[in-house]
Amino acid sequence: MSAIVRRIISTAKAPSAIGPYSQAVVVDRTMYVSGQIGMDPTSGQLVSGGVLEEAKQALTNMGEILKSAGCDYNNVVKTTVLLADMNDFNGVNDVYKQFFKINFPARAAYQVAALPRGARVEIEAIAAVGSITDASA
Repeated sequence: MSAIVRRIISTAKAPSAIGPYSQAVVVDRTMYVSGQIGMDPTSGQLVSGGVLEEAKQALTNMGEILKSAGCDYNNVVKTTVLLADMNDFNGVNDVYKQFFKINFPARAAYQVAALPRGARVEIEAIAAVGSITDASA
């Protein structure tokens, strides 16, 4: 039986992990992207402007991580959105649609008691690594 290869993904274009975890891990052809908050990778601080700006920055950070593994948003097959307030759901959806335009990934969204650094939103993803061909249902 051959060994399964695990590759740790890291880029300076997204915030460094703020705990004992990796920005992303690729196992075989599946990429697991750790939850991203709206942290500016340069300053290490949450962006100002509220939940919509945080969502935009979180997804931008995710994009940089995807790119470092040769992927983009089209490779994402599942996301989980964590919200400090479920009332922000529709606004975050509007931001989300700027990044995921067609063939949306499967998704779950939850309201949680608190997020790291006082963030209002955190988004994690699972992506398929490699060329993606979409088929009709």
